[in-house]
Amino acid sequence: MAAYLIQLLAWSVFMAVLILWPAGTLAFPGGWALIIIFTLGGLAMTLWLSKHSPRLLRERMALPLQRDQKPWDRVWLTIFILVFFAWIGFMSWDAARTGFRAMPPLLQVLGGLGMVIYMLGVWWTFRENTFAAPVVKIQQDQEVIDTGPYAIVRHPMYASALFFLLGVPLLLGSWIGLVLSLVFILGIAWRAVHEERALSAELSGYQAYAARVRYRLIPFVW
Repeated sequence: MAAYLIQLLAWSVFMAVLILWPAGTLAFPGGWALIIIFTLGGLAMTLWLSKHSPRLLRERMALPLQRDQKPWDRVWLTIFILVFFAWIGFMSWDAARTGFRAMPPLLQVLGGLGMVIYMLGVWWTFRENTFAAPVVKIQQDQEVIDTGPYAIVRHPMYASALFFLLGVPLLLGSWIGLVLSLVFILGIAWRAVHEERALSAELSGYQAYAARVRYRLIPFVW
């Protein structure tokens, strides 16, 4: 458990540097709000998983590139992580460039609320699915989950991520970052489609589940 907490601390410090350094100042309220939400949310999730699903905690804290991971997903995830870091740093710089006044305070509050919704969605997903690995692979004894959020959409983690991808640029105060979030949303949609191909081919019962639950990310839309 101590190793996971150290890993979480290292991640929080890295995110703090990534957010505050491009801004060029410590006086960045939106940045600090994001750092605090990241840290507290990550701590709460780590403590909850350590008690209720140690196996899933090991999966979530493992390296993002793994041996059993689909080769195409290694490429996708590498690009996604690098572009994500660049996106965060750019938004901090962009917010500082405009004097941290480009985004109305109400929208920044909504961005913070989006982050909270994202974390609640992730927790709900973890509660129902102990196979929710961060990489695309078929795990030993993996089975189809069709309860909780999986009864609504086939990819509740990705659906929750939509709130994250829209909430972060609002909270940091970057209109350009908000536009760029569409790139990540399209990337997640692409991954969802390709992940489903692997699940349909290798996970028993997934095709029947996909026929029952029609929507991938957004109910009544897609």
